[in-house]
Amino acid sequence: MPENKQKSASPMVVRPRRAAPVLVCRKCLKRSDDGRDVRRALKSELKARKHDGSKPAKLIMTGCFGLCPKKAVVLASGTSLARQEYVLVADGDQVPWALKLLNGERGG
Repeated sequence: MPENKQKSASPMVVRPRRAAPVLVCRKCLKRSDDGRDVRRALKSELKARKHDGSKPAKLIMTGCFGLCPKKAVVLASGTSLARQEYVLVADGDQVPWALKLLNGERGG
């Protein structure tokens, strides 16, 4: 009995027109006293870091990462997750340095 296998198309690789997204724990933002300031600082810093002709990185609210710091917000990116690292931000002033850490920039 012959098998009726349909050929499926190969998966495609697509490159977005924007920088990689930044992931932030929704629960941490809600619980933090400075959560609103951190979110605002993240969005404005991401817009300021966009490259010519590209769109700014998206800020994506996620579920809990399971770290649950008492007075900070947990951030991650694809790069930081590959290194199994998270960045904790206590207030909006720490956001520029946190974004550098998420991208693997250590010097400074």
